[in-house]
Formats: sequence, structure tokens, C-alpha cells
Amino acid sequence: MRAIHVLHQALETILREEDLPLPEKLVIEPPRDARHGDLSTNAAMLLARVAKTNPRELAQKLAQRLPELCPDIIRAEAAGPGFCNVTFSQDFWRQTVLEAEAAGTDWGNSHAGAGQKVLLEYVSANPTGPLHVGHGRGAAVGDSLARLLRRTGYTVDTEYYINDAGKQMQILGLSVWLRVQELAGRAPTLPEDFYRGDYIIDIARRLLEAEPGLADLPEAQGLDRCREFAVEDILNGIKADLREFRVEHQVWFSEKSLVQRGAVDAAFADLAASGHTYDEEGAFWFATEKLGDDKNRVLRKSDGSLTYFASDIAYHHDKFRRGYQWLIDIWGADHHGYVPRMRAAIEAMGQPRDSFDVVLIQLVNLLREGKPVSMSTRAGTFETLADVMHEVGVDATRFMFLSRKSDSPLDFDLELAKQRSMDNPVYYVQYAHARIHAVLRRATERGICLPVRADAALLAGLDTEEDMALLRKLASFGNMLASAASVLGVHHVSTYLHELAGLLHSYYAKHQVLLADDPARSLARLALLRAVGQTLHNGLDVLGVSAPESM
Repeated sequence: MRAIHVLHQALETILREEDLPLPEKLVIEPPRDARHGDLSTNAAMLLARVAKTNPRELAQKLAQRLPELCPDIIRAEAAGPGFCNVTFSQDFWRQTVLEAEAAGTDWGNSHAGAGQKVLLEYVSANPTGPLHVGHGRGAAVGDSLARLLRRTGYTVDTEYYINDAGKQMQILGLSVWLRVQELAGRAPTLPEDFYRGDYIIDIARRLLEAEPGLADLPEAQGLDRCREFAVEDILNGIKADLREFRVEHQVWFSEKSLVQRGAVDAAFADLAASGHTYDEEGAFWFATEKLGDDKNRVLRKSDGSLTYFASDIAYHHDKFRRGYQWLIDIWGADHHGYVPRMRAAIEAMGQPRDSFDVVLIQLVNLLREGKPVSMSTRAGTFETLADVMHEVGVDATRFMFLSRKSDSPLDFDLELAKQRSMDNPVYYVQYAHARIHAVLRRATERGICLPVRADAALLAGLDTEEDMALLRKLASFGNMLASAASVLGVHHVSTYLHELAGLLHSYYAKHQVLLADDPARSLARLALLRAVGQTLHNGLDVLGVSAPESM
């Protein structure tokens, strides 16, 4: 937000003159009550003791000096116990339109990330069945977070970790093998612990059609073939669903490759060199308790097999070896207890603890006609991501997934998501964008020609409270994106867009844009609306949601 930058610079100048330090906990933000000004700062309250004065007096001193330093500040005053409230001129806020027009699709972008190299891993669902809506929420958060981080100056790669080794793959192979036997006219005993969904029968049917003699193979050979085919078939389906959902992964990383490439041995060697491992009763242990975990963990069992934790350590060790400076994982909320364990591993690798972050994804409560939809991969009663996309559309699905903080449970109302009404949040925002373009089209039809780039003179007609409210909201877009990126909170973007759309709809209801008797004001309002449209477009792009020009 340019206003924050301007005020920050002015405060720095004053504090240098007064030989006072810039406080570490300096806050510059809009006051709770807009009547108190555009921005408020706590600088005086933080510095009063150092300045050997009371906060109110120091705030008054700042208020007196700020307009002298910055002509764009038309009023500054001390408030409360020592806040300093600042009001900028209307001309200052009108400049926002010019900035948005000049930046275009880059409007809101920043260099906050300074090119830091980030690896964002998300979805990473076991290839044991189609993606369900819980996976979909993680996919939407991960993809949108990548878009957000890129817009704020980070260099981001995205990755899907394929869990193609371990017990679940054996169960998958067995599940398909048993269905192959059934389709071949036999009656195998079905164990309790296997995948029961119709998709398993479909996989078995396709495999048997391609390889008619499969059911007669020795069991071990048949199990291997069923597992290989099922993993590839399911993974292809996952990739197709993610493409349709506008989600991309630049790397598909196989768990099997960790052992094949020697990544596990390399990780174990580094951990041993750091002094955080030991051998006991034939097993290889990681002393995580000293690093914040609740107990030490086995990495290699006495029988030589690896634990899941060992594979995860090796995987993250490999990420750092590939040159990434910040690892971000998106996990289901049921893995929250695993976070301290992984942080301990990151520290033992010699990496800063803040070089690893986890975004937790809470459950999605899918509702149909007011009743929850039961979801269970094994039982086959789940609602797939593909089903939801096809029913309500990609835009609505993504927006609804991103409408709340990711670690909060989400009630996904299928009927609401399909409504073309202002009660539907994605429709509410998209309609604001479409409404702006409808006005711009009508202006063209009436011969009102808005220049490709506005200028300060053209914007002079923006002088109402509603004009200023929209301009201030637009001006905060870049700051909001940078702040959302810093806390890995994509939901802040959807909240901002909903608020901006609300201001636009209220503005449209109160002010006529195309005024036959005031062409100058018409052009000013058209320029404002065009800037709002660009902001909505860019914000929706962060969410991976389309910005239609007609609805």
C-alpha cells in the first residue's frame, strides 16, 4: 500500500532528526473507525520512554511534522493514549487508478519474496483411489498459494509426492487381484482390510480385458501386475482431475526413487554426522526428543525395513539438496502431530527451523439437500472431486474451498454453489467483474471513449465518500497479497475480493456511472471501475478462478 510506504518514510525522516530508533514493533494500519483517518501508527507509544516524554506529546510532535514533510498528508493528529492518525488527500488516492492501469495484470505484485527459492508440495494423495473433496481442498489451497507466492516475488516450484511404496500399495494390488478373480468366475474370500469401491472393479475389468490370462497367473505374479496397473491407472486419473481443476505440479516425485537414488542413505549419513542418531537393539534411531519431539523415533527397524518417518526425512533432505531454501508442505489436519517431528528432522539436517512450514487442511463437510455426504475411500461411498467439479463447476468449487482459513472445517453446500444469486460468494465476486465490463460496453455503444490510460485531470470527478472507499480498497490490494503470502493464508484473498465486490455493488446502486449531463464525471467513474475490474481479475487469478466479462 503506497500510503503505508509514504508514511513509513516520513516517520523514518522525523525519527532520524530526533535521534530516535525505528521501533521493531512499529505498526502502520488503517484505524478501526474510518472517521479517524486513513492510517494510524503506534510509533509514539513505542518511543515515548526513549524520547523521555509521554506518548501523547510525542504523537502531537509527529502530527505537527508529518504534513510538513509530506504534502499528500492533509491532516495528522494525536489520538487516544498516543496514536497518530493520518489523512491523505483525495488526489493521493486517485493516483491508485493510474497505478493499477499502468501495472495491468501485474497490479498488486511485489518483490517481498526477494526471489527466495520455494518448493511447495501438495495433494500427494496415495494412488489408491480417485481424489475426494478433501484432496480437492488441499489442491486448491496449494495451487493458489503457489500463484500467490509467485506474485509476491518468490521463485516457486510445485511437487506431488507419489506414495508408491509400502503397505497401502500391497492392499491396492490385493483388492484388484480379488476383483479379477471374481470377474473370472471364481469366489475368493474377501478380507476386511481391502478397497471396496466400484472403481476397483472397473480397474480389474480393464486389466482383465487387456490381459485375459491374468487370473491364471501365480498369485505373487498376479498381485504384482495388479498393483502396477492400478497405481498407473489411478495416477493417470488423478492427473486428469487436477488438470481439469486448473492445478499444476511441475514434478511428480516417486517414493520408490528415494531408495533407488541413494537418498535414504545420504540422509542417514548426514543425521549420523550431526550426532542425532544411535543404534539400539539392532535398530537405527533418531534422537528427536532433544529437538522438541515427544520421544525418539526408529528410522530403520531391526529387520532392515524403513519406517514412514525415514522416507519422509530422506525426501525432505533431498529437497534441500536440490537447492530449495523454503519447504512448504500441505497436509491433512490429522497429521498435525507429525509437524514437531519433521521440524526436529529439519533442525538436525542443519537447516533453519523456519525453512520448513506446514499448511494444514481441515475436513470438508459436503452437504447435499442439507444432509452430509458420507465419504470413505475403502467403502466406496465418497464423493469424488471430479463429481463435485462436474456438478457445480471448477470456479465455484475452487472459490468455496478457498473461502475459509484452511485449518478450519468447511461446510460445502452444493446447492448454494450452483445458485446464480448474490448469496453465492463466487457469483457475487464474478458478477461484480462482469457488471463492470457491461458498463464499459454500454459506454462504448454510447460513444463515450475512455482513454487507454487515464490522467490526473480526468480523475478529478472522483470526490464522493464512495469513490474514496473504493480507491482505498484498491490501494490495499498489493499489501494484502504480501501479507497473505507471509502467513500462507490464501483465504485472505477471497475475503478481500468479496469485500471489494461489495463496495462495487453498493457504489453501482448509489451512483449512476454514465451521466448524460456530466461526461467528465462519467469518464472518471469509468476509469475507477476499470481499475476495480483489473483488481478483481488479478485477485481471481490468484485463486485460479475465471473473471467472466458477461454473465
